[in-house]
Amino acid sequence: MPERVSVVTLGCEKNLVDSEIVSGLLHERGYKLVDSPEDATVVIVNTCAFIDAAKEESVRTILDLAELKKTARLKALIVAGCLAQRYKEELMKELPEIDGVVGTGDFVRMADIVEETLRGRRPVHVGHPAYAYEELLPRRLSTPRYTAYVKIAEGCDNNCTFCSIPLMRGAFRSRRMETIVDEVKRLAEQGVKEISLIAQDTTNYGTDLYEDHKLPELLRRVSEVPGIAWVRLHYAYPGFFTDELIDVMASNPKICKYVDMPLQHSEDRILKLMSRPGRQRDVRELVATIRSRIPDVALRTSIIVGFPGETEEEFERLCDFVREMKFDRLGVFTYSREEDTPAARLPDQVPEEVKEYRAHALMEVQREVARENAAKYLGRTLDVLLERYDEKSGVYVGRSQYDAPEVDGEVFVSGIRAEIGDIVKVRITHAFEYDLSGEGIA
Repeated sequence: MPERVSVVTLGCEKNLVDSEIVSGLLHERGYKLVDSPEDATVVIVNTCAFIDAAKEESVRTILDLAELKKTARLKALIVAGCLAQRYKEELMKELPEIDGVVGTGDFVRMADIVEETLRGRRPVHVGHPAYAYEELLPRRLSTPRYTAYVKIAEGCDNNCTFCSIPLMRGAFRSRRMETIVDEVKRLAEQGVKEISLIAQDTTNYGTDLYEDHKLPELLRRVSEVPGIAWVRLHYAYPGFFTDELIDVMASNPKICKYVDMPLQHSEDRILKLMSRPGRQRDVRELVATIRSRIPDVALRTSIIVGFPGETEEEFERLCDFVREMKFDRLGVFTYSREEDTPAARLPDQVPEEVKEYRAHALMEVQREVARENAAKYLGRTLDVLLERYDEKSGVYVGRSQYDAPEVDGEVFVSGIRAEIGDIVKVRITHAFEYDLSGEGIA
């Protein structure tokens, strides 16, 4: 009887893609994949270590799963991903419950590593921090059948002073365009309609491999794949958002009018300390250009509050900036002091209670902005991708092109009969802070 393996994923969508490839490789080797760790003889935890909260969640999850060795059939517990890449010695020394450690660049060896642990060894495979997908690797999608993430690059070269990603994922490396397009074709053949392109920095795509910004060409080629209806772009670094990229997004109907562009702050002094590109004036000009050339665009950004030295006055100006810019979507994070990063050594670290207060206050600012933004969709007809059906209310729940999976708002749809995964026309009748509702158009 084959061993039963459960892959538990923590953290971002890039981790999710890695886990899907691990699942595909294990399936090819003959292992049986199961959803519940309680049913597994082998559990692989793909960890996150981006900030302190993510590290704590990873360790807590490892300890919780280790308990299954006492109460269930678990034989081997393998820790993989960013936490393993960065803290392999500490994990093996302090957590004897762990049977193996696998870094971010060794996922393709997972089937062999599982076999090692089952033979009673305690392997540690942590080498180069990342690998590029230069071949089509098998994937078992964990997302709904109509949507998938595609990683177009690995690592990062931007060296923001607060970020530990380069320590865990290495330098920026683009995948070959042909490999990406082939992967999208394979996904489309499986019924995927929505492709979300991801990397730590998508707008830098191609500069290492082709010595040019090739994201616009990649977007065009992916959108030409038969069966693909929506192409969504995540993590667009503002320093490399070119005119050509704006033109492609504005003119191509398959590319979602959705820009996910982390800005992190508004104040020039803080941006300089963060080693972020440009200054507030540059950000304002870029946002104005995007909105003028893509009039119906939805802009998502993320902001860090409580960066070392951030004064109350700078925070208040940040709030004013958010009020004025009226971002459609906003994520707020408190600064996390990550060891071995330049920002960790800066003076004037902000107390945790102040960080938490500022995060809450800024989200209250955005709440008012979101309510105002949502009202602009009233009376409009939107394409909505249906994701589930509520039997009790008789209402479908889906997303428009202006909402990314998991992180953004939803659209509640009544008055139609359709299939999950269909894209339908919906006339918007009600707008809430983050969600919309409307009637389907037959």
